[in-house]
Amino acid sequence: MRLFITNDDGVYAPGIAALAKALSDGGHLTTVVAPDRERSSVGHAITLTRPLRVWSVASDLYPKDLDVHACDGTPSDCVVLGVDEVSSGTDIVISGINNGPNLGDDITYSGTVSAAMEGSIMGYPSVAVSLNCSRGDEELHYDAAAAVVVRLVDWLSHNPMTNDIVLNVNVPNLPLTMMKGLKVTHKGVRVYADKVTKLQDPFGRTYYWVAGRPEDDLVEGSDVWAVAHGYVSITPIHMDMTHYGTLDTLRSGGLEKTRISED
Repeated sequence: MRLFITNDDGVYAPGIAALAKALSDGGHLTTVVAPDRERSSVGHAITLTRPLRVWSVASDLYPKDLDVHACDGTPSDCVVLGVDEVSSGTDIVISGINNGPNLGDDITYSGTVSAAMEGSIMGYPSVAVSLNCSRGDEELHYDAAAAVVVRLVDWLSHNPMTNDIVLNVNVPNLPLTMMKGLKVTHKGVRVYADKVTKLQDPFGRTYYWVAGRPEDDLVEGSDVWAVAHGYVSITPIHMDMTHYGTLDTLRSGGLEKTRISED
């Protein structure tokens, strides 16, 4: 398979390096174009107001024969430029491995998921991959997550997806032998308690820190339930955000006949 890889943690992040190495070792033709710095939580931003640059990267993180580039744009910029200008051909776009989960409504903020979405918009089956880790974890099992992706890519080579679907994959931060398996899931509910913290700087001026503590609704079958129970969560998502069930309600309620002018 011809694979294009990006992320939002930056080209020097350990997650993307582990992923690129594992896929390359698996015999796949792999091209990497990733941000030159961390771009977490930038969502689906595209740069329209300044020039963008892409350059080759040499790093001991990657195999010496791997095609690796950095870009001074967003994750979605990397996909647009990388697929059109750098890669010699792409079968699947893969974004990750992200340092931290992308579960529930967090996918709307995620640069990792949005980069995969951009791949889908450009007409490629796409996968977003995240490791369900936290700052307190003593060990980060990127190699195990990369092994999961290798198996997923092998499956996709025999079971191709349509290009309007993104697989959002969240992997427990566990050794491969301790994972319980794969679960196909729906998007769950994750909310943040104490999302805004109000503080003061040394000059007495008020500032705010937006973060919070995640709280999950552990409904069986959801992505948050799966990773909490040691499973790899695979959630198919797509760009069409239309709520089709409401179309007839709005039309039958006469919304389209509502006058918008007094004439």
